[in-house]
Order: sequence, then structure tokens, then C-alpha cells
Amino acid sequence: MASSTLKKRKRGLGESEDVAIQISGQQEKIGPVLASFPALQPPKSTSFRLYTKKDQSGVPSSNDATLVGETDTVEFVSSPESEQAAAGCSYLVGVYNKRTKTTVLRSAPLHILARNVKALKNLKPMEVSVDERIKLRNTLGETFGTKKAKAAIRAHERNRVDIDAMRGVASHLQEDIQENTESLPTQEEAKAAADSSRLIPPYNADAQRPDDVYKLHDIIPEAEFNAVQINNLKGMSSNNERVTALPYTRSNWVNQHMSLLFSTPKPNKIELKILFYISIMLAFRAASRVVSDKQVLQERLKVVPSIVLDGLLSRFTESSRDTNQAKITPAMETMLLAHMFALCLRVDDYATDTTLIARDLSMSAAKVNPLFKSLGCKIETLTAQELKRLGLPDSAATTKRALLKVPLDFPKPRVKRTRR
Repeated sequence: MASSTLKKRKRGLGESEDVAIQISGQQEKIGPVLASFPALQPPKSTSFRLYTKKDQSGVPSSNDATLVGETDTVEFVSSPESEQAAAGCSYLVGVYNKRTKTTVLRSAPLHILARNVKALKNLKPMEVSVDERIKLRNTLGETFGTKKAKAAIRAHERNRVDIDAMRGVASHLQEDIQENTESLPTQEEAKAAADSSRLIPPYNADAQRPDDVYKLHDIIPEAEFNAVQINNLKGMSSNNERVTALPYTRSNWVNQHMSLLFSTPKPNKIELKILFYISIMLAFRAASRVVSDKQVLQERLKVVPSIVLDGLLSRFTESSRDTNQAKITPAMETMLLAHMFALCLRVDDYATDTTLIARDLSMSAAKVNPLFKSLGCKIETLTAQELKRLGLPDSAATTKRALLKVPLDFPKPRVKRTRR
């Protein structure tokens, strides 16, 4: 217990009086406390009791206590705001002892009292339904809301569905829905219809090898394949000379494969014809603006046989209703690219570098890859076994390629989720 002594001198008298002030460092008993009544003041005759809890040592603590008092009509109880009000500060009360002429300053916790009306204590609040709450909110909005809020309330009222009115027609709606859904295709039928409408060459869904998925003459008709002449390419001495003789000379993919093909002692005749046909398809796509004029198109593609040009026009162009002129529509261009990519897969042993082809087409890989996926490919990096099979170096493992694998797995259509 700390103490200090102050001397006070009375004015006009020659006497002095010593007053001792002591600060209590430990409470031997509970009390006193301070009470605050924010709203209703109780009568001075109202008695209060302090209920305390004992700490771990078994000593009652005034810091964890509840002050309670009551009148005939109102109860006063310490509220949870008491702890918040006392945070960061403390209150002291001075107790003067006349016998020892000592003033002791003791800690006095603050209690903020809440009141409860006894007559309303047992009454339960009236439950309000959701509809009533919405109605009351709309009434407030119509009275005090802005123009925008009022318009929103009126729009909500117009669009509200009357459930009671719908009960009488619910059974009829269910019958109509059941009748109309009976004609809808099953999941298997819908998948088959989606597969048949793909803008890709005819395919064998039961193929056991990638070679059997897309037949060569389903992509290039046999008559067109036989019309492609490659004898002049075999007689040329340099790759630059052979590239110049192609219908389309700006394809790095075709030029690289042409160089690899003639690096072998005996170039494969079928692969050479396929490369030449891919070059024709690239040149045909580049001349899309003049496909409506067969004569101009033939003059631009002089090295392309007429039968091949007729076949491309019949398969990859559509005639407009107004002018009846041939045109490569977006759907026809997609079909043309899908047929060309199927040939690229065949030449690349069904592992094609899509980035190189995308640059040739002036397209991004993000647009080319979905077309390869529509053929049943997976865009993946090659494993060590696949690198060995294709005769590629280990550095090629960092490049993603379009791999055609069996059994075929076409992309599933995306289902749009409804917002809730």
C-alpha cells in the first residue's frame, strides 16, 4: 500500500493540518462501484446488489461483476457496454476515515445499466413474414425513395408471379411439358447428331490405330489425288527450286517437310503428293476473294489441275442467295482448315507442331488448337517414348503438339449454367 502526506494550511489561522492520502493497491473487499444510467434515472430509494464471480484464487473480483436493481415497474442490469466504456481507463473513489484522518483511493469499476420494463418482459416479438417485410420495405421506398428506387419497386411488382393463380394451371403445364419432351433426343442421339455435324472429314469412330481414323481418299478424292503431278519436283536439284514450283511458297511447314522428304534417298511419293495438295489448299485459302470467278482463280493457280480446283470449289464454298456467287464462308473455311490439318497429322505421324502452322496461317495458336481438338487431338507435350518413335531430339519435349489418339474423344459441348 503506497501512501503520501500533504500539508494544508488554513487561511487566517496559524494552524496546520496533516492530511494522509493512501492509494489502495489491493481490494480486501468488494466495493465501491460507479453506475451510469444513460436513459432512465431510478429513484434514489432504489436498492442495488452486486453479484460477483470468484477468480482462480477464490477471491471475488469486482471487475467481473453484475450490478442489479429494480423498482416496481423497471429492472436495471449491467449491460455489455460496461466493459467497452472501461477499456483504457480506470475510476477511483476516495474514502475518508475521520478517525485516522486518512483518505483511501480505491478502484471503482463503471457499470452502465440497461433497463427492462417488467410488463413487457414476457411478451414475444411478433413474427413478420417475408411478404410482409417486402411490403413494408416497398411502402418506405414509395414514400421516401428516389425516382430510380420507385421505378425498381414498380417493375418488381409487375414481374411478380402470383403463386395462388398458378396452382390451377400447374397440372396442365406439367402435362404439356411431358408431351413436348417426349420428342426430344436422348443424350446418345444428341451426341451422335453433334458428331455428324462436325466440320471435319469422315472418320472411323471405332478405329484401333490413328492411321485408320481418317482415310486419305475421304480427304482427297482419288481422282484429284491422281491428277496431282509431282514428277517435275523429283527432277529439281535444290529445295529452293522445288519451293518455287509449289502453288503456295510462303509456308514454312510445307517447305521444311519438303526439305526433309528429299533428304532421304527415295522420297515417299504419297507424302510428296499430300504436301503438294496441302500447298494447293493454302493457295486456295489465300485466293478466297476471287473464288467467285473461276477463270481468274485458275489463272492465279496455274499449277493446280482443273479437276482439283473444281473439287475445292464444290466442297469448300457456298453460293449466296442474292448473287449466286461462290464464297468461302467462315464455316467453309473451318472445314477447309480441318481437312488440311488432317493431312498435316498424316504427314507428321499424328503429332503436329501447331505453332508452326499457326504462323503460316497468320493465326494464333489459341485459334488453331481448337480445330485440331475438333479432329480428336489432344494438345500435349511429347513423352520420351513418343520422341523416340518420331525420331525427334529431347529439346522437342518442350513444344506442345497436337496428338491424335484412339479411341477418339471429341470435345464435349459447353453447357451454359444459369445464374441464380
